[in-house]
Amino acid sequence: MAEFSSKEALVRLIKRFGSNLSVKLSSLFSILFQSRNLRSLGAIAGFALAVIFSWKMLKPPSEHHRRQRKRQTSAAGNSDIGTDSNSQLTTSATCSPSEDSGAQTVDNEFYRPLKPTLEQIVRQKLGGGRKVTCRLLGIILVENSSEELQVVNQATVRSSVVDVLLEITKHCDLYLMERVLDEESERKVIVALEDAGVFTSGDMIKDKVLFCSTGSGRRSFVRQLEPDWHIDSDPEIVSQLARYIKCQLHITEVKPDRTASNVFTSASLEQFFQCT
Repeated sequence: MAEFSSKEALVRLIKRFGSNLSVKLSSLFSILFQSRNLRSLGAIAGFALAVIFSWKMLKPPSEHHRRQRKRQTSAAGNSDIGTDSNSQLTTSATCSPSEDSGAQTVDNEFYRPLKPTLEQIVRQKLGGGRKVTCRLLGIILVENSSEELQVVNQATVRSSVVDVLLEITKHCDLYLMERVLDEESERKVIVALEDAGVFTSGDMIKDKVLFCSTGSGRRSFVRQLEPDWHIDSDPEIVSQLARYIKCQLHITEVKPDRTASNVFTSASLEQFFQCT
C-alpha cells in the first residue's frame, strides 16, 4: 500500500509539472518561432519527449493489466498446487511399499511355475513304460539280504517308498521279486507289504510278488516278463540284463564308473522320483 501511495504522489507531481511545463513550452514555442532558433526548438522538443517517456514509465498499471497479472498469478498458483499434489501422489506411491510388495507377491504367486505332482513325475520318468519289475530287498524292504530277512521277526517296508510304489502300480503292471531261503521269509514279505497298504488300491495283487531260491532265478523272471523297466540293486544282474531290457534303474550308493546308456543310477527309488 505504501508503494502505491508513493507512486500516485509521484504521478501527481509529474502531471502538475507537465501542465506547468506545457504552458511554459507554449510561451517558449511562440518566442522561438518568432526568433526562429531551430536548435533551441529541437532541444526543447527532445526534453519534452523525455518527460513524456518518464511519465509513461511511472504511470500505474491499468485495470486490464492488473487483471492479466492476477490471472497469471492465479495460474502460477494452480500450477504449484498441481505440482505439489503430483509430488504428494508420487511420494505416497513411493512410500507405500506394502501395497507394491503385495501386488508383486500376487504376481509372483501367479507366474510361479507349479510344482509337478508325483503322478506327473512318475509318468515322465518311466517315459510311457507299461510294465515294471523290481527287486524287494534293499529297495522296497529295509532288509538288505536274504539272510537278514530270514533272521528278523518281521520284514519292514520302507515308509518313504510306499507312495512311489502305489503311484507306479496305477500306471504300470508292477511285479515284485526276491530270492528267499525259506517259506517263512516269503510270509514275512507278504505280511509287510500288506501292512504297508500296498495291496489296498487293487492295482497290486499278491500273485505279482514272485519268489525264487537263486539269483539266476530272479534274472529268469525278468527275461520272461520282458518289462520296459527293471529296478535292481545287484550290479551283476543289472549288467547281464542291460542288452535285454529297454531301461534299468540301478539302486546304489556309489555310482559306477561305467554304465550302459540304458541304465540309470540312484541312491534310492524315491530319490529317483524326487520324492525326498
